[in-house]
Amino acid sequence: MRLGLDLAPLRDSAQYRRLFVAGLVTALGSQATYVTVPYQLKQITNSPLAVGALGLVEVVPLIIFGLYGGVLADRLNRRRLIIVTEATLMLATVMLLVNARLAHPLTWVLYVDAVVVAGVSSLQRPSLEALKQVLVRHEHQRAAAALVSTANTSASIVGPALGGLAAVALGPSAVYLANVITFAASLGLLSTLAATPASARQSDSQLGEMSHALRYARSRPDLLGTYVVDLLAMVLAYPVVMLPFVAAQFRETYALSLLYMGLPVGALLATLSAAWTHRVHHYGRAIVAAATTWGLGIALFGVARSLWVVLAGLVIAGGADAVSGIFRMTMWNESIPPEVRGRMAGIEMISYSLGPTAGQFRAGVMAVWIGLRASLSVGGLACAGSVATLGATLGGLWGFDARSDEHVSAVRALRAEESPA
Repeated sequence: MRLGLDLAPLRDSAQYRRLFVAGLVTALGSQATYVTVPYQLKQITNSPLAVGALGLVEVVPLIIFGLYGGVLADRLNRRRLIIVTEATLMLATVMLLVNARLAHPLTWVLYVDAVVVAGVSSLQRPSLEALKQVLVRHEHQRAAAALVSTANTSASIVGPALGGLAAVALGPSAVYLANVITFAASLGLLSTLAATPASARQSDSQLGEMSHALRYARSRPDLLGTYVVDLLAMVLAYPVVMLPFVAAQFRETYALSLLYMGLPVGALLATLSAAWTHRVHHYGRAIVAAATTWGLGIALFGVARSLWVVLAGLVIAGGADAVSGIFRMTMWNESIPPEVRGRMAGIEMISYSLGPTAGQFRAGVMAVWIGLRASLSVGGLACAGSVATLGATLGGLWGFDARSDEHVSAVRALRAEESPA
């Protein structure tokens, strides 16, 4: 198997290297915390519905701050905004640490933290995505997408595995303390980034800028298709919050850590063999096929009774999700003009963040209603069917061809006049 990783984006830009490493460090700690919070909540409540409600409380801040974060990404110094939000996320983790050290940790603190993290991350993410487009050459966007996917999936393997083991062996407070340390290291790297100028016209009102972005999105049915496909996939088939309950059905003590590794291991295998993606120019078709496969993988995960078959379902789904992510990110960065990239990143963030949070709640409700395994398998099949149907009806997405698309050509011409930092 030939490795598909191209390190050109890291070689070309010292600024991008720092941003990349900072993101990897943050992801390691945050992924460990991400699996520890539902584990701690399960310890306190032993309720799938209570754990699933973590996603419900995140919905409103994701929508509001995701859109507003996109506006700020095009108006403000992105470096400063990223640093301020990173520091705020560190303080939110300190709150978790203090609560975990109590004799009787408070449930409401976990929900408040979920709201804060969802809102602040939503403010930060558009600036991060817009900055990546600026720091990476147009012809290296697909390589950068594969690198980011590899880093995130590697963190998703190491972080949850260590987090799950540490949460069980040492308690949640040990995981939260480690996350505070990773945030501090990331802040040190981010502070070395150069300031970035605003791209939006400052004479425009913030509402006017958001309205312009929404009009642009409506003019691009191909982009809207990527958002809807990912939203359906996550709402109908997001399994992560239910993993502690699935693991409890197996006698193996390592079941929880193994299941947490399933999706990222699949994603890592997919990104390490991503050389074939350079031969694919119909990005929309690849996204639809990958999202359909994701649903089928989750359906297998739901119906299987063997731990290893359950794991296989997650690995298949994780690989498919990584492929979808590579093509979505490449399509966005190759075809969206830099002056509106931050605002569009805000809309994108809602599509790929709102889905998992709503999916968590859906999984919890359906687990109470029809049972845990049925909730997962029915959701996976519904995802596969709805995505395949949508792909067949969205001509703009299905017909997208990077070789001839006018938006890709326009952005390529704009980027050719720039030189990355």
